[in-house]
Amino acid sequence: MATAVRENDIDSLANLEERISKAVEVVARLRSEKEELQNQLESAQREAADANVQAQKIAQELEELRSERKQVRTRIEKLLGQMDLLSTS
Repeated sequence: MATAVRENDIDSLANLEERISKAVEVVARLRSEKEELQNQLESAQREAADANVQAQKIAQELEELRSERKQVRTRIEKLLGQMDLLSTS
């Protein structure tokens, strides 16, 4: 009977060791996944910041082009006005 109790205790201990080993493996895997996700997040944040800078540059260039177009339009209208004066004379 004492032998049966000891075997039961040993089996319980082996079962506990196995559960602890599995828990350690799960924790290690989760830590690895967490680190990988953090790296992906940092990479995505860098890409988003780069895209934001690019968008700002494009918006500035667009504004410059609109301003330039307005100046060209004004100059052309002025030239057309002068041509009208020449043709009416």
